[in-house]
Amino acid sequence: MTAPSHSRPGKQLTRRGLLAGVGATTGLLALSACSDTDPFAVDQASGGYSGGPIIIGSQQYYSNEIIAELYAQMMEKTGLTVTRQYQIGQREVYLPELEAGKIHVIPEYGGNLLEYYSKTSASGSPSAAATATATATPSRGAGDTASIQDALLRTLPHSLTVLNPAAATDQDSLTVTKATAQAHSLTSIGDLASLGRSVTIAANSEFTTRPYGPKGLKAVYGVDASVTPVEDSGGPLTVKALTDGTVDVADIYSSDPAIGVKDLVILSDPQMLILPQNVTPLVSASLPAIAATAINRVSALLTPDELRSLNQRSTGEKLSSKVIATDWLTSKKLL
Repeated sequence: MTAPSHSRPGKQLTRRGLLAGVGATTGLLALSACSDTDPFAVDQASGGYSGGPIIIGSQQYYSNEIIAELYAQMMEKTGLTVTRQYQIGQREVYLPELEAGKIHVIPEYGGNLLEYYSKTSASGSPSAAATATATATPSRGAGDTASIQDALLRTLPHSLTVLNPAAATDQDSLTVTKATAQAHSLTSIGDLASLGRSVTIAANSEFTTRPYGPKGLKAVYGVDASVTPVEDSGGPLTVKALTDGTVDVADIYSSDPAIGVKDLVILSDPQMLILPQNVTPLVSASLPAIAATAINRVSALLTPDELRSLNQRSTGEKLSSKVIATDWLTSKKLL
């Protein structure tokens, strides 16, 4: 599947138009003018989707798959055909697929997504990520999310856009055991420097090149660090490496129920080395408005507490993403 053309006036919504106007009658009318050859055509008689399936992916992370399944079931409710490609991997793998039009939707995380595209930009001007960080408020509140969203709309390739971010966040977090925190009086990331040595961090190997990896830790907090690769995206193996003392610190997503179950301590990040990671749908810029509206309905109800509860049903009850998503959407009267 080739990426949709973006040179045909009137056949697509702009990034900001898609974000602001999904679900509006005017958006659907604009899309209804598409021809049947458009990969995201809308049937003029029924207002329904008449193209091929919308392909939705997920990262290799159980929480991301649950969110993707929420999106998928909501789109299917509207009559759209959806193909699932879950557990794909990290950004280096799936973002080129999205840019090429081989995947149309994936749940993303605002700050990390922005840093990825800012890092790969060839521009010599200050990065959008740096601008967002400079204008963000220390409280990581709505202002942070809004500045990151705006920067994403300016930074993403023309074939992609983002829909409404959810209140739910799933931050990368530098986490230690409670025993380590108490023994060394650790409350913030900068306190790791007081150990007087290089600290070891259990994380996916990609963490080495992330802006908040070893180079960022040294530049922002003066902390020397090395990565011990554990390739399960902050999952049970990463948690085990931390709790059994193999490493000093672990990169664990902040909505992971293991943090509470294992009595772990997230180190605070007063310098905002890690940008806010609101759950943000990354989609093809030509996604039908009916699909975008369905996804935005999920985002409107996805809070931090709701996401933790969803994750607990996976890690604690061992339920599939399909069952978890169906139950949640039914409870919210969305199905």
